[in-house]
Amino acid sequence: MTDSPLTVTTLFHFGPVPITTPVVTTWGLMAVLAIGSALATRRLTLRPGALQTALELLVCGIAEQIRAIIRSDPTPLMPLVGTLFIFLATANLLGLLPGLEPPTAHLETTAALAGIVFVATHVYGVRSLGLKRYLAGFAQPVWIMLPLNIVSEFTRSISLMVRLFGNLMSGVFIGALVLSLAGLFVPIPFMALDILTGLVQAYIFAILAAVFIGAAIGATDRS
Repeated sequence: MTDSPLTVTTLFHFGPVPITTPVVTTWGLMAVLAIGSALATRRLTLRPGALQTALELLVCGIAEQIRAIIRSDPTPLMPLVGTLFIFLATANLLGLLPGLEPPTAHLETTAALAGIVFVATHVYGVRSLGLKRYLAGFAQPVWIMLPLNIVSEFTRSISLMVRLFGNLMSGVFIGALVLSLAGLFVPIPFMALDILTGLVQAYIFAILAAVFIGAAIGATDRS
């Protein structure tokens, strides 16, 4: 019998807390990205080489996407949205490495990321508008919309979580199924599709995070 794609392996326990494979993979990836970022940006110059040029193009591209959404200086949102995109783009492609599986193919990882966006949205909103004005926005355009606007805050976070999880989990599951049925070389074309899907899903998640925060700070319409 094939294990459920929702099943995770517990590697060890930290006291009463089970530490699963996605947790270890996620923390390992964060360590690699943190160290890699520190090394890549250690010696920036006015005449950049290939690596610095690529990094500058990435940063500028993310900044322009945020600017197009909030129509103002993207700097305040860059740390969150940029980190989300880089982490997700890398995490989503881990399945291309032998023996590794994307942590985003597990519900607990996508739930944590959606939770970060949920909390950050309200933090940015309160910081930008003030607590009273921000809370008053939930009663717009009329006070009867208050319950619906509150519910929508939770439902869109759930949608964000499920969308990322569903796309990545299904890709991993289908890839494993094709590999088991067709052998090693047939699934190679699927790798290109996996790369495209992983990058697109990272882009969508990061952009939606920027849209949610833009709505919270009043830069875009709340929906």
